[in-house]
Amino acid sequence: MSHPDIVHGRGAQSAQVPQRFGLAAREADGDWLDAREQVDDGAPKLRTTVTEEAARSIISRNTSPDIPFDRSINANRGCEHGCIYCFARPSHAYHDLSPGLDFETKLFAKPNAAELLRAELARKPYRPAPIAMGTNTDPYQPIEGHYGITRQILEVCLEARHPVTITTKSDRVVRDIDLLGELAKLNLVAVGVSVTSLDARLSTLLEPRASAPGKRLAALGKLVQAGVPAHVSIAPVIPSITDEFIEGILESAAALGVTSASWIMLRLPHEVAPLFREWLAAHYPDRAGKVMSIVQSVRNGRDNDSNFFSRMKPQGVWADLFRTRFRLAARRLGMNEARLELDSTQFRRPSIGDQMRLF
Repeated sequence: MSHPDIVHGRGAQSAQVPQRFGLAAREADGDWLDAREQVDDGAPKLRTTVTEEAARSIISRNTSPDIPFDRSINANRGCEHGCIYCFARPSHAYHDLSPGLDFETKLFAKPNAAELLRAELARKPYRPAPIAMGTNTDPYQPIEGHYGITRQILEVCLEARHPVTITTKSDRVVRDIDLLGELAKLNLVAVGVSVTSLDARLSTLLEPRASAPGKRLAALGKLVQAGVPAHVSIAPVIPSITDEFIEGILESAAALGVTSASWIMLRLPHEVAPLFREWLAAHYPDRAGKVMSIVQSVRNGRDNDSNFFSRMKPQGVWADLFRTRFRLAARRLGMNEARLELDSTQFRRPSIGDQMRLF
C-alpha cells in the first residue's frame, strides 16, 4: 500500500523555495486549500507548463578544471524527467521557483536557440571547440517532441561543421539519428546515454519521466548500428540503491557494441540534499540512514563537496570499492576505450539570413 503523502509521478516531494538568494517565502492559504478540497475532492494533478523565453545568448562558457569542455548549450530551463538527484535543480531558484516540484513542472524553453547559435558561430572572433549539450538539463526531455530545439541546433552544427556532444537519459535521441549519422561521418559528434539502473520500477521513482532503462540501452544499440560514437554513463551511482547494477549496465551496453563507459558518484549540491533526503524518507525509509552515511563518507563527512578538483573525485573505502568494481568490469568487457577526440578543423561560419557563404 502506497504512502498517502507521497507525490506520485514526480521525483521531488515538495516545492519549497530556498532562502539562499533572499527570496520571500511562500505559504499556501489555508482557506483556499479548504475550498479546493471541497470543489475538487483533493489536490489536482501536477501539470507541466512551458514558458517560452526570448534568450539573448545561447552558448554558456566555463573555466572549471573538473569538466572536459569549456562551452555548452542548454535549450531549456528545468527538466520534466524529474530525476531526484539532478544537480541542476538549484538553478530554478533564480526564477523564484523551487528546485523541487517547480523544477520538473514549470519549464522554460528557448525557441530562438538555433538562431542565436547561428549568429554566435558567424562572428569573426569565434573559435570552434566541442559544444556540450545535456550538461544541465536534458536536450531530449518530453518537450523536445513539440519544440524540436535540439534538432534545430544539430542542423546548425552540421551546416557549420561544428563538433557537438550530447548526454541524455532519453531514447528520443534516436529521432535525430539521421543528423547524428551525418555528423558522425565527419567526426563531429559523440552521444552519451546515462543509465542508472536496470530496474524499471526503481527508475520510475528516481527518474519518473525519463525513458525506461531498457529503452535507453536500445537507443545505445541503434546509435552504434548507425555509426554514431556511443558512450554509456552510469550517473549517478547511488550507494545501496543503484550500485548493484554497475556490472550489469556495463555488460548490457557492451553486448550492444558500446566500447566507452564512465561513472559518477552521487552529488548533492545546495537544495538537492534535502530533496534527496525527502525522497529517501518517502521511498526507502528502511535504508535512508545507511545511504546518507555512505554519501557523507565519500565527501569528507558532508552531504556534498563543492570544491574544485575534489568535487568529482569521491574519496574513501566506498568510493574505492565502486571505482575498482567499475574498472575491473570495464576492462573485462573491453570498455576502457579512450574518449573520442572530435574534429574542430572543419568549421565554417554559417550564413546569416540571405547572406551567401564566400569560398
